[in-house]
Amino acid sequence: LNINAVETMKRDQIDISSYRSNNVSEYLNINFDYIITVCDHANENCPYIPSKKAIRIHKNFTDPSKIENSTNKKKILITVETKLKLLLLIFIKNTLTKKLPVVKFR
Repeated sequence: LNINAVETMKRDQIDISSYRSNNVSEYLNINFDYIITVCDHANENCPYIPSKKAIRIHKNFTDPSKIENSTNKKKILITVETKLKLLLLIFIKNTLTKKLPVVKFR
């Protein structure tokens, strides 16, 4: 687990320090609706996940795990975090909310 990820999530009061990285084999039998990659390296080199109906979405961001001893490290991490949150909010608004049932209150 990358320390940058732990620190970034901690800023949002989410503790992932006890989490672990998963092996892709854990997902081979799951039929995902969406597979989202967020860095070119993952898009080009990570193992293929066979999911018959998955819509694959790719958007390249700076890979936080590749940032080393930069004087701007924290600024870069915050920029990536902000852009990724925006991408996910747009995705949720434009994709997932269209599939949710409308609930009417009296």
